[in-house]
Amino acid sequence: MSAQGPVIVRQLRRHARHSADKLDGGHQEFTFRVAFFGLLIGCLLCFTNLYFGLQTGWISMMSLQSALIGYLLSKFFPTPMSPQENVVLQTIAVATGTMPLAAGFVGILPALGLLDEERDGVPPLHLSWLGAVGWSCAVAFFGVFLSPPIRKQVIIQEQLAFPSGTATAQLISVLHRIPPPDTVVRQRHGYRELETEEPQSIPTAELVAEHVGAVDVEEPEVVVQEGWGALIWSFGASGAMTLAAYFFPVVFSIPLFGNYLASEWLWTFTPSLSYIGQGIIMGFPTTLSMNLGMLVGWAILSPVAKHAGWAPGPVGDMTTGARGWILWVSLAIMCSDSLVSLVPVVAEIAHKKLWRGAIKLGDIDAEPTEQEEKEVETADRLVPTRWVIWGLAGSIVGGTLLVWLVFGNEGIKPWATLIGFVMGGLLSVLGVRALGETDLNPVSGLGKISQLFFAWIQPGNIVANIIAGGVAEAGAQQAGDLMQDLKTGHLIHASPRAQFFGQLIGSCLSIIVTTTAYTLYNRAYEIPGPSFPAPTAYVWLGLARLLRDGELPNKSGEFMLAFAVLFGAVAAFKAYAQRRGLRHVKWIPSGVAFAIGFLNTPSFSLARLIGGIVEHVYYTRVGRERGGIRLIIIASGFVLGEGVVSIVALVLRTWGIGVASCWGCGHDMCGGCPA
Repeated sequence: MSAQGPVIVRQLRRHARHSADKLDGGHQEFTFRVAFFGLLIGCLLCFTNLYFGLQTGWISMMSLQSALIGYLLSKFFPTPMSPQENVVLQTIAVATGTMPLAAGFVGILPALGLLDEERDGVPPLHLSWLGAVGWSCAVAFFGVFLSPPIRKQVIIQEQLAFPSGTATAQLISVLHRIPPPDTVVRQRHGYRELETEEPQSIPTAELVAEHVGAVDVEEPEVVVQEGWGALIWSFGASGAMTLAAYFFPVVFSIPLFGNYLASEWLWTFTPSLSYIGQGIIMGFPTTLSMNLGMLVGWAILSPVAKHAGWAPGPVGDMTTGARGWILWVSLAIMCSDSLVSLVPVVAEIAHKKLWRGAIKLGDIDAEPTEQEEKEVETADRLVPTRWVIWGLAGSIVGGTLLVWLVFGNEGIKPWATLIGFVMGGLLSVLGVRALGETDLNPVSGLGKISQLFFAWIQPGNIVANIIAGGVAEAGAQQAGDLMQDLKTGHLIHASPRAQFFGQLIGSCLSIIVTTTAYTLYNRAYEIPGPSFPAPTAYVWLGLARLLRDGELPNKSGEFMLAFAVLFGAVAAFKAYAQRRGLRHVKWIPSGVAFAIGFLNTPSFSLARLIGGIVEHVYYTRVGRERGGIRLIIIASGFVLGEGVVSIVALVLRTWGIGVASCWGCGHDMCGGCPA
């Protein structure tokens, strides 16, 4: 590096600090009001994600929605909220709201509760409240301390797109009337300038438009005036429908094609506004992939497996029924899609030597490295390297100790947990890279990689297999979610250190909130059960049993192989199309979404398809420039309405207040009604 290097770096940092001061007026970014409202929104998201995660296995970061709701709430502040404060607020909300998936409450813990002593050699494991808190603490902070060094590589050095984070930054810039962030990706694919080569990925502007529309034509006053109204009525409508479904369960279990297909083949319809809202947020291409999977799984493979005698039990039985049979095909699709999607990422990492500009472990004020030359934040706004080192060491050692205290030597050996954390760190890099390129974090496939590895180093131990997969998935999930927020902060000139503090306090509170909510749900409902089937729990347990026993349901292996090859080819073509920037790439089916259509009964997928169609028709007719974010506000209200009011239903169930009428539930598919 030339002698002028440090001088140039200091000038860039002073310029960045000056720009940030102009944007936020020199205000503090991590403030009490930001922390309070970020935690408040995050707690609502936490309950919402736990509710929907246990129902369908799907959760959402809701970063864009958190920023929007935070902006609306800021109108009650005595002084305006700065754009940087909004970034920190939504960072706290995301860290709080995504813990149900990061700590395995929608998959890992229900899977441990499904263990069978006769078949698995160990009785079901139901953690106490304190045990669940210990497990959550073990995995809640590893990804947080992992995110600062990964940020330096993928956001500062390579400037990956992170479409959701970029979309959130665009929205915040519009709401707060600041210049739009510079989203031009100058360093991609080997750190070459894009001006000198053909684009190899979808332009960021297109990806942003797919998320939030052309928000630059909306005035903030319009957002506030119309936003509150749209949010309140959509929240109220969804909440009212949720309460109606609690007292009259048939509202959410309509026998769309008659009682016979509903009771025997599980074909019902759930006209939930929240699922429609999820479909709007997910978009038409994703919901279309999900419903294609639903049709193949439930209208073709399920009847074939039943009538051929491959799945002789009741259709809904996860062991001998068609639902359990198509689960294996779903697992093959998810693994194939995720692993093939990671191949380009792994190849690029190997070629460019990801950590060749390794982080210095010494004084942070030392002469900048080549990687740090691109860093425009001052040292007082960055997370010091020593914090990262001590934090990673503490989270790994402390996490290993906590897992040992919760599960004991018979559950998983401490050395195996330690290896799980190491694998989690390596897999997190892959997941974050894939997320930055494609906006998809393949955590399901990454967790399965860990399960495969642990089936080799600790064979026959189902509990260890599931726990190790959960540790790896937690790191990848959390690091990926936080990286989207750090991308938003980078574009809006928010302090990475303030975001880091927000991530820590959000994770801390979410441990208590998520554990308490899960404990209450476990007491009031059977999990997995009719109301909360927890479909991903069967995926975790099914793969662990397969790796131990090597036994598959009759004829399922052939279908698994065929669908794995098919969707491996589809994933490869989609990855190629994305890197070449081909048109209509979004219409290539998503293997993960297709597989989710197998996991969930048709009722969930159909409602989401309605939302996807609404999103497509609305923006096609109105246009993204005129459509803006109104539809997103309504969809957010739909999702939050059912998630929050479900807390009321949980309290009613805990107090022994049951349904008012089971009229229309002759198909025995209504949650809450006696079979």
